[in-house]
Amino acid sequence: MLLAVSFLSAVAISYSLLLVLQPLLARHALAKPNARSSHKLPTPQGGGIAVVGVTMLVTLGAIILAGTQTTELSRLAIVFASTLGLAVVGAIDDIRPLGPLPRLALQLTAVAAVLAILPADMKVFSLLPWWLDRIILLIGGVWLVNAVNFMDGIDWMTVAEIVPVTAAIALLGHMGALSPVASLTAACLCGAMIGFAPFNRPIARLFLGDVGSLPVGLLLGWLLTVLAGRGHLAAAILLPLYYLADATITLLCRLIKGEAITQAHRSHFYQKALDAGLTVERIVASVFVVNIALGVLALLTVTSGSRSVHVAALAMGGLLVAMLLVYFRRARL
Repeated sequence: MLLAVSFLSAVAISYSLLLVLQPLLARHALAKPNARSSHKLPTPQGGGIAVVGVTMLVTLGAIILAGTQTTELSRLAIVFASTLGLAVVGAIDDIRPLGPLPRLALQLTAVAAVLAILPADMKVFSLLPWWLDRIILLIGGVWLVNAVNFMDGIDWMTVAEIVPVTAAIALLGHMGALSPVASLTAACLCGAMIGFAPFNRPIARLFLGDVGSLPVGLLLGWLLTVLAGRGHLAAAILLPLYYLADATITLLCRLIKGEAITQAHRSHFYQKALDAGLTVERIVASVFVVNIALGVLALLTVTSGSRSVHVAALAMGGLLVAMLLVYFRRARL
């Protein structure tokens, strides 16, 4: 019951807050088209202020009302403080872009702070030493933060990714795969993103901005790490698989070509498909459907203790994502 009420509250408050913020953002936070942009006219950005703020406030309110233990609340406070820190970094970057090194250093700090509050005995990769496990999580966390930011390049793309992924995480939490605190956070993030969706529908009246994409990536990374640390690594890999595949393959291709990876570009698979004439609606609908399928596969791995089922689900998820990438790539031929 608390999960559903928190979700609906996040939807309503996020939407209402954005109604108030949109005129202000239109006057003070316009995103001008650049080499990476898909929009043609200056568009307000900063919708992430509401998405991130509502996620944190509704979650905190819900867990306080539920009488959550002080230990859990203090850990969540550090996660949210790190999230707020990245939101500030994103807000500054939206107004006056930071250099790549300061930006990376701040991201590393935020991800490291989140990893520091994980239980000392929690390991995602059980066969590895603790220190190596944490290094992998640190690198993976920073990459996911950037992947969410990189992939937020067309209307509704982040909605099509975050809504089904967080909905699946909240459902898995309801089934006992995550702590109640993590489940509430996922439900609230899902609701806040749905509240943002009407403003970002093609043609968007408002963008999420780095103030939203960076902290959303951090929250998603924390939720997936908790899921993996509770023995559900296959599910944690499956849920963000499309974003990770598109962002990682694109980065590797640019490195191979000798391109400057710190500069804005339009090399992602979905961007190439858009440039070839595929509509925004068709692209995001395809991403949404694949993410729903990945969520079902993740659910299957959590409900089954069979290693063969996990391997089969990962293989099927990889195949679905590969098919989507090929579909986007062929759209430009």
